[in-house]
Amino acid sequence: MSPRNDPARKPLLLLEILEHLRERPLATITFRSLAEALGVSPFTLVYHFGTRRELMAEIIGSIGARQDRVIQAELDVDPSLDAHLAATRASWQHFLHPVPRSLLRLEFEAALLEVTDKELDAGGLAIHGRWVEWGAEAVERLGLPREIAELESRVLVDQIYGFQFDLIVSGDEVRATRAFEIALQSYGERLAAHLAATS
Repeated sequence: MSPRNDPARKPLLLLEILEHLRERPLATITFRSLAEALGVSPFTLVYHFGTRRELMAEIIGSIGARQDRVIQAELDVDPSLDAHLAATRASWQHFLHPVPRSLLRLEFEAALLEVTDKELDAGGLAIHGRWVEWGAEAVERLGLPREIAELESRVLVDQIYGFQFDLIVSGDEVRATRAFEIALQSYGERLAAHLAATS
């Protein structure tokens, strides 16, 4: 079987591309520069990924898929406030590791590129929506109405995005984690109050 027809080739190329991009800006991606860095022909990348827009979508989709595993881990256990807070904390701690942190930077960059290039549609903005939806679903499973669940989820997700931005820009894990823990505690207290009011 030739490399061109190997179905395992595309996922392997995508992993190599993600590794290449860990220290490089997403906006500078071209098939030529990637091909040179990976030691393949530009035709190989075009064959497997189509257009630059489709390649960007694959990159961001791969990042989102990694986050989906964090989300699914909570939805697979019985709902409780403690389990939800623990899953949220685990999600934060996941991004303290170098590889997830560098991929998070790519996610941020993709979302910002989509704001100025409406034809890009790489999926960065959709990842934010997925986090909000996950949080809302998790809170609904605790017994709170959708309206409260969605608002509380959006407040927390937007705060976490701010802490993640701090983490990426400053590299100060201690400061960003302290801020995250304060927000998580406040979030947990608000949810506990909502649950008490509805019981």
